Amino acid sequence: MTRRRRRHQRRGSPPAPPPPPSLENDDLLHEILLRIPPQPSSLPRASAVCRRWRRVAVDPKFTARFRAHHGKPPLLGFSQRRDDGIVFAPVLDAPDRVPPERLDLPRCDSEAHLLGCRHGRVLVFDVARAEVLVCNPITGEQRRVAVPPEFKTGHVNGAVLCADRSQGHMHGGCRSSPFKVVLVFMRSHDHRPLACVYSSEINSWGHLIQTEAPHPVSDSGSQSTLVGNVLYWLLNHAEDDGILQFDLDRHSLNVIEAPPRMSFPCNCQIIQAEDGTLGLAILSHRYHNFQVWQRKVNCHGVGTWVLRKTTEMHDILGLPPPIEVARRGRVALIRGYAEDANEIFLYLDGTVYMVQLKSMQSRKLWETHHATLCNSFNSFYMPGDCSSLVLTL
Repeated sequence: MTRRRRRHQRRGSPPAPPPPPSLENDDLLHEILLRIPPQPSSLPRASAVCRRWRRVAVDPKFTARFRAHHGKPPLLGFSQRRDDGIVFAPVLDAPDRVPPERLDLPRCDSEAHLLGCRHGRVLVFDVARAEVLVCNPITGEQRRVAVPPEFKTGHVNGAVLCADRSQGHMHGGCRSSPFKVVLVFMRSHDHRPLACVYSSEINSWGHLIQTEAPHPVSDSGSQSTLVGNVLYWLLNHAEDDGILQFDLDRHSLNVIEAPPRMSFPCNCQIIQAEDGTLGLAILSHRYHNFQVWQRKVNCHGVGTWVLRKTTEMHDILGLPPPIEVARRGRVALIRGYAEDANEIFLYLDGTVYMVQLKSMQSRKLWETHHATLCNSFNSFYMPGDCSSLVLTL
């Protein structure tokens, strides 16, 4: 009787629920890995689980989806020009901290000038060879391009950026995408601005572009800032500073006036305002406050500067007390800007801080005696695509 009852109970019991989805399903695994954070350690750690996970993590189609899903690439660190070459300084903590030697550009002589970083590429001007060098520190790819004859003498500045405008393309993973180089130059005899654009798609420079300035100006040596599809550089003049503007769509070059408080470029930084327009961050000479200005253009095309925010330095979380700073005579300099993160790099007497402009909170990065410009380097760091780069100049 007991066996019959058990058989009857088994026959009459409801069916067991279906087993949970298995990770043996490739589509499901793709969706799971797609949603892990875009930090450098995420995919390498996932690829170490097993061969199957590694096969997915290094698949070019998956990594393309991964970059598109996350949008903006993480800030890995910044590049600086020092006596021993162009060095990479990481800003992330372990395990996401990229070893500096992986992205260093060593063997640079004194005439190799670092012009900037953008969209995963680094731009270097080789004065001795009259060439620009565009390199991708992640993959080791590099290309040399001779500059136009007009740019072989005098101070040259410039910018590099991805030229891929295909739908769905996300900058920062631009491994083999076409790129543009924009060089700006002040003519030696009258210090008038001059620009020229190189396209990797046609491997050629375009026509020279010139503009008039209200008075002779010189390049301040600052890095470029991309706002929308317009590049900006700070300019110097004995009485009145300005900003050089290059429109990438119209290929037009202009000089616009700066706010009245701007008088020392190393304490000023061109930024992107909160509504996506041109802005300027100014650190006061006496280390009293930090100002954010925004340029407004009316329906008649007339632009004016508007003061949007003033923050006392002691109100920025994470910075040293201003009383101590004043007593010890510390140096305060703006040394760079991270466009995607909207953060300023601030050098305070041997220490580099990163200040978030919206929250006005800071984070101490490290101590250093090098107060050189910090060129932010943003890129996705994928397993299997890093190559040690040796730069010979």
